[in-house]
Amino acid sequence: MPTKTIDRGFRDFLSRLTPTPRESTAAIIHRASIEACLKSSFGMTYFFRTGSFGNGTSISGHSDVDYFAEIPARNLNKNSIYTLNRMRNALSIRFPKTDISVSCPAVIIPFGTNAKESTEITPARYIRLTKKGKYRIYRIPASSNGWIFSSPHAHNAYVRKVDQKLEGQVKRLIRFIKAWKYCQKVPISSFYLELRVAKYAERNSGIVYNTHDVAIRRIFSHLHAVGLAKMQDPMGISGYISACSTKTKLKQGKSKLSTALTRAQKACHARKSGNIKNAFHWWNMLYNRKFPSYYY
Repeated sequence: MPTKTIDRGFRDFLSRLTPTPRESTAAIIHRASIEACLKSSFGMTYFFRTGSFGNGTSISGHSDVDYFAEIPARNLNKNSIYTLNRMRNALSIRFPKTDISVSCPAVIIPFGTNAKESTEITPARYIRLTKKGKYRIYRIPASSNGWIFSSPHAHNAYVRKVDQKLEGQVKRLIRFIKAWKYCQKVPISSFYLELRVAKYAERNSGIVYNTHDVAIRRIFSHLHAVGLAKMQDPMGISGYISACSTKTKLKQGKSKLSTALTRAQKACHARKSGNIKNAFHWWNMLYNRKFPSYYY
């Protein structure tokens, strides 16, 4: 029976992870209704797509569709959680059969049974442009009931710049790391992982010239070495970015990361030893049996 190389395994895996155009389009069919509701209830002035779908790092079947809803300050409350609850209530009237919930900093509308059919809406108050005037800076809800700075266009531009500089390899690595998060249900922020990988690749550009398995192992090693500590926003906008929203989730994240690093190390060792079948076994374990088969 014909067998695959590790490189072929990762190429096949990347193909599975990349959403199809149809999947991306299907996730936004309710956009007009959402916009109409928010304009009527909050005087929304601008509605735009953010997150991994807009930055080419989404994961098929897992990444939802994220939007920022720019709302005038007069229609927002100082207590951001109060604002989120108001938004949830307004949208619940528009979509009465949908179990809409709040998960700071957004309101989540699950239009289907999996993430790709969900929409996350973050209320945002426009503050100013970045120093060079390229990107808009907002205040969005914080778990402390207050508001924090955010600029999705600036952060996407940063990841895109690093990716282009390193020959389009960085977004691939981000997808592989985020796939682990989703496959193993790791409670680490996708935003944190995306910026951590981009920042590490920017400072260690040689990583993109490694094989996929070595590059992924090195990223897991880096995440483990820093202990999932808060990272300073490379764009200098959002301050320090946390890996997890609670101490309990951070503990879980560290435990799952330690296991992932061990499995990645064993997979790389097996490949170097010529035991490709065993290497596939360990990658399959790391990705919760979602990695491609060793056999064609």
